[in-house]
Parts: sequence; C-alpha cells; structure tokens
Amino acid sequence: MEIYRKRRIRAGIALLCSVAFILSVLPAHATDDIESLENQTSALEKELEGINQEIVSLSDNISSTEMQVEILNGEIQRTTDNLKEAEANEKKQYEDMKSRIKYMYEHGSATLLEMLFSAENMSDFLNKADFIESLSEYDRNALEDLMEIHQQIEDEKAALEEQQASLTELQASLESQKEELQAKADATSTNLAEVNRQLEQARKEEAERLAREEAARQAAAEAAASSSSGGSSGGGGYDGSVVSGGSVSASADEATLLAALLDCEAIGDYDAMLAVATVIMNRVESSRFGNSISSVIYASGQFEPVWTGRLDAALERGPSSLATQVAQDAINGSRLSAVADCYYFLYAPSTNRDGINIGGNLFFTSW
Repeated sequence: MEIYRKRRIRAGIALLCSVAFILSVLPAHATDDIESLENQTSALEKELEGINQEIVSLSDNISSTEMQVEILNGEIQRTTDNLKEAEANEKKQYEDMKSRIKYMYEHGSATLLEMLFSAENMSDFLNKADFIESLSEYDRNALEDLMEIHQQIEDEKAALEEQQASLTELQASLESQKEELQAKADATSTNLAEVNRQLEQARKEEAERLAREEAARQAAAEAAASSSSGGSSGGGGYDGSVVSGGSVSASADEATLLAALLDCEAIGDYDAMLAVATVIMNRVESSRFGNSISSVIYASGQFEPVWTGRLDAALERGPSSLATQVAQDAINGSRLSAVADCYYFLYAPSTNRDGINIGGNLFFTSW
C-alpha cells in the first residue's frame, strides 16, 4: 500500500508539473499579441499626434490667409474710392477745359485779340500772350496727369483683385486639406480606441494566465515539498536556523525587485523565500556575479521570471507583505544557514542533482 501511495503522489506531482510546463509554454502567443498591440498603439498615437500638429499648422495658415484677404479687401475698397475720386477729378478737368474751348470758339479770336490789344505796353502784351498759351498747355497737362493717375489706380486695383483671388483660392485649398486631415484624425482616433480596447483585453487575459500559472507552479512545489522526506532531497534535512551575514546596500526599488522575485520563485513560506534571498545575497557578495541586487537578478539567463515576464507582472501587482519582509531581512543580513554556501537553485522535481530541498526548490553550491 505504501508503494501505491508513493506512486499516486509521484503521478500527482508529474501531472502538476505538466500543467505548469504547459502554462509556461502557452504565453508566447499572448505575449506576442500584447507586444504587437502595444506597437500598434504607439504607432497610432504618433500618427495622431502628427495629424493634430498638421491641423494646428493649417489652422494657423488659414487664419493668416483670412487676415490677408481682409486686409486686401480694405485696400481694394480704398483703391476703388481713390479711383472714383480720380474719375471725378478727370471729368471735372475735362468739363472745365471744354467750357474754355467752347467760350473761345463762340467768341472767336476777337476776344483774344481784344485781350492782346488791350495791353498797355509790349511787356504786358507778351505776358498776356504767354498766359493764353500757358492756359491751353495747363489744360492739356492736367488732363494727361489725371488720365495717368486714373490708369495707375486701375492697374493697382486689378493687381489687388488678382491677389485677392489667389488668396481666396489658397484659403479654400487649406480648408479642404484641414477637412481631410480632420477626417483622417477621426479615423485614427477610432482605430486607436479599438486597439487600446484589444490591448486592455489581452493584458487582462495575460494577467489571468500568469495567475493560473503561478497557482499551478505553487501547487506543484507544495506537492513536491510534501512528498520529500523531512524536506530534503539527497542532501539531508535542514533545521530552519537563521544566521547573520553581512548587510547589503540596496535602494528601495531593489528591495521591491527582490521581494517580487521571491514571490515568483518561492511558495508563501518564510524559509523558502529566505533560502532564495540567501542565494541572491551570496551572489551579490561574490566576485563571480554582479555586485548589486538588480545586476544579479537581471543577469542574462539566470532567473526564469525575468525573461518570461512573470517578474514584471509581479512588480506591477506589487510584492506580498511576506516577500517584502523577507527581502528586507535578507538585505539587513539574515541568511538561512542550510543554504549559506549555495549559489544556485532549481525546481526540485525537474532535477536529479544533490542538494537541499526547501519549499520545492533544490539548492546547491556549484553548477
């Protein structure tokens, strides 16, 4: 009966290990989906930011163009008023000249002769002759000047109207571009909202999967621990005594990091967690490994929770109060005496090595 009992226990452990293994293999696709959705979100956010910047720039251009059109409208009105005034002056000058010509024509040359012969002396005669000639020349020059001014104003008005038409066309084009960009921004916002919804769902599913994986792993570890005799595997038992080692300099973030790793690597038991923490501290104090908690934990290929994402998930959830206490005790110098010279550990059911089995993990001194 004892043999059958042991077989059932081993079968149960094997089943739990298989479940834990399957759960650890499945997340690759989910992790890829989350990464892909995060990349899509980042790309859409950048695209939307760029579109909004273009809309702001176009709005500024439209405002500037509207201002220029309004200014041109004022100048066109001013030019129109000047043109009317020039036309009135030209018309008046022309009417005055016609009146003088008509007067001279109706009265003939007698009036001119009378004016000339009424001169008192030769000097007066010449002055009156010059006056008559100057009067005619004045009329001609004045009329020509007015016609030239009239033409200049007309040219200026035409140029202003041409600029106005060009700016109005530019304004319409900018408005059209703004509408197109706004439509694109609305579509991008809709896409971003959908991708964010999918990302939130994927993260939720991933968190649930990690929780199931952790529960299965802890169940397997507890089953392995209960099946071992006196909590040992090839290396004898341990008395759970704690010795004092050297304290380690660590920041608050490193203490949190260590606590999160303990939650991932050890079941919810003080000794099991302190055993893992002792290995970390042994590495920190050894010249063969990193000289800080973070450098030891994040060393390439050393701790499975680092590269599978379980550590990040534990950090996001926040470490348990027990893990936090154990981490701080270890930083202050507490070491589990049974593993005081150990630098490595593995999941006990996965190896045939000799070592100390504590909480389902097998601790040993060298690889």
